[in-house]
Amino acid sequence: MNHFGRIFSVSIYGESHGKEVGIIIDGVPSGIPIDENLLIPDLERRKPGKKGTTPRVESDYPILSSGLFNGMSTGAPILIRFENNNTRSEAYTSQRDIPRPGHADFTGHVKFGGFEDYRGGGHFSGRLTTCLVAAGVIAKIVLSHVLNTDISINAEILEIGGEKDLEAGLEKAIQAKDSIGGIVECRIKGLPVGLGEPFFDSVESVLAHAVFSIPAIKGIEFGKGFAAAKMFGIEHNDAILDNSGKTLTNNAGGIVGGISNGNDLEFRVVVKPTSSTPKIQKSYNWDSDEVEEFSIKGRHDLCIALRVPVVLEAAAAIALADLALIRMAYHVR
Repeated sequence: MNHFGRIFSVSIYGESHGKEVGIIIDGVPSGIPIDENLLIPDLERRKPGKKGTTPRVESDYPILSSGLFNGMSTGAPILIRFENNNTRSEAYTSQRDIPRPGHADFTGHVKFGGFEDYRGGGHFSGRLTTCLVAAGVIAKIVLSHVLNTDISINAEILEIGGEKDLEAGLEKAIQAKDSIGGIVECRIKGLPVGLGEPFFDSVESVLAHAVFSIPAIKGIEFGKGFAAAKMFGIEHNDAILDNSGKTLTNNAGGIVGGISNGNDLEFRVVVKPTSSTPKIQKSYNWDSDEVEEFSIKGRHDLCIALRVPVVLEAAAAIALADLALIRMAYHVR
């Protein structure tokens, strides 16, 4: 449920407008140097403040409560907490009778019998991606330590609203007075051959599992992805050039048979438009038992894709750190 990973594992907790959100990271080997200041750059990247993002800004200062001693990992679980200090819950209370389309208001209400914390999206909120980003930094450190090599994980926005000119894509949303979606690509360099545990823990399976935990992700493709459906086999096959596994092309996206092949791992995700649009909408009112017009209040991102890249990198790092530790435990002697 709120847990991911077999060896490098994370357990996430908290709600958007609760006292705090946080994450417990288990499986970090002892003796790895970890400076909490290393978390700051990625946490800053996730913060709003740029054009098209929510006006809600939290300090997002990581409070590391366990698992570190004298700047080194102890082998015990690492707890990272983030306080919520800039919440405004009134808008969510006043809209309680109308579940917002595209949000988990209705499904969460039915599933949890009305006991869910609905403020700001509660436990379904993108606020919890702060925790993923923090765990991602730890995962990157572990990944490089376990594989004994430098691994780079970089994600970037390819399109907003179908426009490769990101400003033009944002402007479309601004002119329409609506929200908009986008496409984000992640590229990982430096992975060795051999990560991945077929059948059910293939690299694609584990990455997709982690990636779909990010709110607003609606699709994923590796390498050529869906474009492969239009290709011939001779086109799509990546010719192997040497005993390192280097290939002439990378249509497979660095994964063959569910196992990393030593080439760049490439995948892209679809980020849906923010469900909280300024437009007048219709939705069911469970108090009146009628479908009514309403408008969503509160502070929201115009385009969630703007803040996804660093979260996507974190999810990828968490998944790959787990696969790297599994490989070390079961295959490398």
